[in-house]
Amino acid sequence: MNGLAARINNALPQTQCTRCGYPDCAGYAQAVADEEAGINQCPPGGAQGIERLALITGRPALPLNPEFGTEGPRAMAVIDEAWCIGCTLCLDACPTDAIVGINKRMHTVIEAHCTGCELCIPVCPVDCISLEVETPGLSGWQAWSAEQADHARHRYEVHGKHRNTDTRLAEQPAAAQAPQDASERKRSIVEAALARARAASQRPPTPKP
Repeated sequence: MNGLAARINNALPQTQCTRCGYPDCAGYAQAVADEEAGINQCPPGGAQGIERLALITGRPALPLNPEFGTEGPRAMAVIDEAWCIGCTLCLDACPTDAIVGINKRMHTVIEAHCTGCELCIPVCPVDCISLEVETPGLSGWQAWSAEQADHARHRYEVHGKHRNTDTRLAEQPAAAQAPQDASERKRSIVEAALARARAASQRPPTPKP
C-alpha cells in the first residue's frame, strides 16, 4: 500500500463490509489511490466519508453511488439463540471475530466488536441473524468514531487470513481448497439439525423416579 492509499485507508470506517465492491477497506483504499474506484462507494462512511476522501485525493465530492448502497444508521447483528443450530458459518464470515460459539452450540454477538457489516446475514442457513439499529437518527461518521474504526481495523488484522473470502480462498493451492458449493453446505447443515431435532422428539420420555 502506497502513501496515498494508506491515508485513504485511515479515513475509512474499517467496517470491512465489502459493499464498496472490494474485499476490505484496504483494498478499496488502494483502488481509489490507483484511480480504479470512485470516492463515493462507501455507504458506512456516508457523505462525510466522501468529503474526507475528496480532501485527500483532490477529487470533487460526489453523492454516494446508490449502486453500492445507501447511507443509514449503524446496525448490530443479533442472533436468535432459540433458532441457532451452531453451524459456525457466521464465525467464518465475521471480519472482526465479533461472533463467538462452537460447533452445534448456540452463538452470540459481542456488541463492542460488531461493525454492522451484514456479512453474517446471508451465510446463516436458518435465518436466525437480524440487524438492530444502534444509532437511530445518526449515520455515516456521526454514527461511528475514529476509535471504533481503529478497533475494527485491529481486530480485522488479527483475524487475518482466517477470514473466509473468495479472494483468500483463491490464493490457496487448489488441492487445499476442497471447495464445496455453498447451497449444498447449507442444506446439509439444516438437514443434520432437523435430523437431530426429530431424533430428540422421538426419544421416550425419561420416567419419573
